[in-house]
Amino acid sequence: MSQVSSFQDFEKVNVIVEKYGKNPSNLISILQEIQETYRYLPKEILAYISSSMQVSPSVVYGVATFYENFSLEPKGKYVIRVCDGTACHVRGSNSLQETLKTLLNLKDGKMTTDDMLFTLETVSCLGACGLAPVMVINEKVHGKMTPDKTKALLAELKEKEGI
Repeated sequence: MSQVSSFQDFEKVNVIVEKYGKNPSNLISILQEIQETYRYLPKEILAYISSSMQVSPSVVYGVATFYENFSLEPKGKYVIRVCDGTACHVRGSNSLQETLKTLLNLKDGKMTTDDMLFTLETVSCLGACGLAPVMVINEKVHGKMTPDKTKALLAELKEKEGI
């Protein structure tokens, strides 16, 4: 995946906008597909959408920042969300987070690995309290996790990626 900061060709964006139409009521769907394509919403693309759809930049930015599922920061291929709700916290979710930070070499508040493979997020609740502690990797739920299970799961993903 090329860096979007050097992004010159808006052809993919044009295809997405044309697919949904330039009606402002389709903005959320357009942003969802753009995020799916680039793994985040690059600011250059938000400005381009505003111009091509003739929608105020503040409207586009407002939608992109209002919904929690949208991200203005690049995310890895694998987004790992660790629940830190009460049930998960009491059952050791903090040790899962620390294990992942160590294995992914994430320091100083950094959330995405340099190779853009992994992003670590902490969430308030995943709604799977009976499986606590829980983590979700790209929408797949992993329950009753331990640091050892976390290491094994990460090793499996790395192997899949050839690392």
